[in-house]
Amino acid sequence: MAVYTEVAEEELAAFVARYDIGSVLAVKGIAEGVENSNFLLHTERGFYILTLYEKRVREEDLPFFIGLMRHLAQRGINCPQPVLNREGEALGRLAGRPAAIVTFLDGMWVRRPSAGHCAGVGEALARLHLAGADFAMRRENALSLASWRPLFMQADGRADTVSPGLAARALAALDELERTWPKGLPEGVIHADLFPDNVFFISGRLSGLIDFYFACTDAFAYDLAICLNAWCFEADGSFNLTKGQAMLAAYERVRRLEDAEVAALPVLCRGAAMRFMLTRLVDWLNVPPGALVKPKDPLEYDRKLAFHRRVVSAVEYGLAR
Repeated sequence: MAVYTEVAEEELAAFVARYDIGSVLAVKGIAEGVENSNFLLHTERGFYILTLYEKRVREEDLPFFIGLMRHLAQRGINCPQPVLNREGEALGRLAGRPAAIVTFLDGMWVRRPSAGHCAGVGEALARLHLAGADFAMRRENALSLASWRPLFMQADGRADTVSPGLAARALAALDELERTWPKGLPEGVIHADLFPDNVFFISGRLSGLIDFYFACTDAFAYDLAICLNAWCFEADGSFNLTKGQAMLAAYERVRRLEDAEVAALPVLCRGAAMRFMLTRLVDWLNVPPGALVKPKDPLEYDRKLAFHRRVVSAVEYGLAR
């Protein structure tokens, strides 16, 4: 989450007046992440999250995200719910951008995940995959394999200014991924961005999932690979096998991985690392002037990619087979 667009007080008041949530008491920008403009909105009826959609979120995809959050909530997944205005609409426009208000979830995200947190994420991810099985809408993953080379080209020859040799490392990995990327794996709705700041806990127990604006239709095991990257590495760059074991075991207690998914996991982990290295690289090189945003380090995922390229079996991630 971040703030790219400031909202004038009178514009905000007029926008909120279309909803049955009372008048605005306070609003505060949320300066985390790099995608949309997000605000904590306090009204006479309580707390909400106001989002202005920017950058990679296409307006035509918003009905998918809104519908998915409703669908998952109906099947027991605790996630934000879009608030409808008096016309029964979940989407409006504010400051020239598509905008929505969603419910506020209690809880905090953890900055130093434990194996217990990783187990909670593994279980929640598997439950999300099963809950989305009968969701009727489909959205292709706009940030999967076909997008990675064009993303690298957006770095505009500047990758080596971030780290010497980064361009050559990225191109070699891209070549390998394009040769080996698996096809035909079990697929359905995936979150595709389930990082620690998108998972809330209360007293050590997972309380909710947020930020579904990269959700799409793709391989379930790729979603798991994203989570292994996001949750199971330590600050020094080492992979924590205990965390990997906890996540994978908890996932499989709810949904058992097929043999093809197990075999593909190392390649999927490389792809997940590539995806986030590239989007971070582009963001690092193209932060808009004046944006209240903290770009994330692409080299974190360059190092993770180097680790995954040495992995030959899912057992090295902690899968008990």
